[in-house]
Amino acid sequence: MRRLVVLGAGTAGTMVVNRLRPRLEETEWSITVVERSTVHRYQPGYLFLPFGAMRPEDVSRPVARTLRRGVELLTAEVDRVDVDAREVLLADGRSLPYDYLVVATGTSPRPEETPGLPEALGGDVHEFYTYGGALRLAARLADWTGGRFVVHVAEMPVKCPVAPLELTFLAEAYFRRQGIRDRVDLTYVTPLSGAFTQPVASARLGDMLVTRGIAVEPDFVVESVDGDAHVLRSYDGREIPYDLLVTVPVNMGADLVSRSGLGDELNFVPVDRHTLLSRASDRVFAIGDAADVPTSKAGSVAHFEVDAFVENFLEHVEGRPMTHAFDGHANCFVESGDGRALLLDFGYDVEPLPGTYPLPVVGPLSLLRETRVNHLGKLAFRHLYWNVLLPGRRMPVPARLSMAGKDVRAAADPAPAGATWKE
Repeated sequence: MRRLVVLGAGTAGTMVVNRLRPRLEETEWSITVVERSTVHRYQPGYLFLPFGAMRPEDVSRPVARTLRRGVELLTAEVDRVDVDAREVLLADGRSLPYDYLVVATGTSPRPEETPGLPEALGGDVHEFYTYGGALRLAARLADWTGGRFVVHVAEMPVKCPVAPLELTFLAEAYFRRQGIRDRVDLTYVTPLSGAFTQPVASARLGDMLVTRGIAVEPDFVVESVDGDAHVLRSYDGREIPYDLLVTVPVNMGADLVSRSGLGDELNFVPVDRHTLLSRASDRVFAIGDAADVPTSKAGSVAHFEVDAFVENFLEHVEGRPMTHAFDGHANCFVESGDGRALLLDFGYDVEPLPGTYPLPVVGPLSLLRETRVNHLGKLAFRHLYWNVLLPGRRMPVPARLSMAGKDVRAAADPAPAGATWKE
C-alpha cells in the first residue's frame, strides 16, 4: 500500500485529496489529510462579513463534510516533517509515514512581525484576514461615526493581494450608505509603488481611488504601530494618524515548514514553479499559498494549480516525466462597491489586460472594467466553491491562461484615449 499524506485541509489540500481519490486505486493507495481545525472556512467571505453582506454560516462548514469517501481525516497538530525518514511527526508524539507528501498548509497573518501591532489590535486597530478578526471589525464599524479611516498593508506577499483594496472600496460605499461619508477621511497605505502596479492595470485603473476621494500613501514600509498615539510609522520617518485602522499584517507560511527545513525566510516552500515539486525532495510537493510560486496567493491559483498538479502527480509516481506545466494563472475579482466589481486575469508572463472572460466578445465577464455582472460572478463563486471546486468537480473555465477575449494591443498602449474602468 502506497501512502499519500496531505498537510492541510484548506482550499488547496481539500481539492488535492478530492481530485486524487478517484484516480488512485483504494487497494493500492491510502490518502490521509492532516488538519488541526475541525471547521473549513470560505476565506473570500471574510471580506463581506464586516459589512453584513455575508453571514457567519455562509463561510463555515465542518472539515469532514468537505472530503470524499476514502480520504482519512486526521485532526492533529503537525510538529515537523522528517524528509529523510519520510515521516510526519505530530505534536502529540505520533508519527505518520508517507511515500509522497503534499504541503498545503497555507499562509496566515503574523501581527507579531510589526512592533506595537499585537498590543494595538482591538479597539481602534483591526484586521480581517481571520474569521474572528472580520467579525470584530463588523462590530466596530456598526457603531463608528467617522474620522480618519486607514487601510494598511504591512508587506507583500499577502493572501489575496487585492483584498485590501476591495475592503477600501467597500468601506467607502458603506460609509456613503450610512450617511457619514463626509465625516470620513480614507487613506490606503501600501508598501508598493501604488494601488495598482502592473502597467496596463495602473494606467486604466489608477484614478479609481482619486474619484472616490481616497488618498494613497505608497512605498510605505511600516516600522511600528503606536496604539496609544494612534499613528503608523514608517522606516523613512513618515507618520500616518488614524482613528480606525484596518491592517493586513505580515503573512507567513506555517512554522512547521521552517522546522522541517523545507521553507524560505517566510516559511514558504521553494518549488519548481511549473510542477510544484519541492526543491528539497522529489517525494514532496507544495501547493496553494504554501508554495513560493511568483503569483498571487489566492483560491483561484490553488484551483488552477491543482488541475496541473493532479496529472503531474500521476505521472511522477509512475516514474514518468511531468508534462503539465502550471503557468501562473490567477483570476481575481475586485469588489469596487455599489454592487460592482472588476476582474483581473493574468499569469507568470501575462499581465492583467482589458477584454472579456472567459469567451471573446460575449464574456459575460469584463476584464479591467467595473460591471454589475462581475459582482454577481463573485457572489456566485461561493456556491461554486462549496459545490464544485472543493468536491473536485471541473470548473467551467480553462485552467491554463487563455488569451481569448484579451486585448493584447493594450500591453503596447496601456492607456489609449478614452480608456475607462467604468461600464
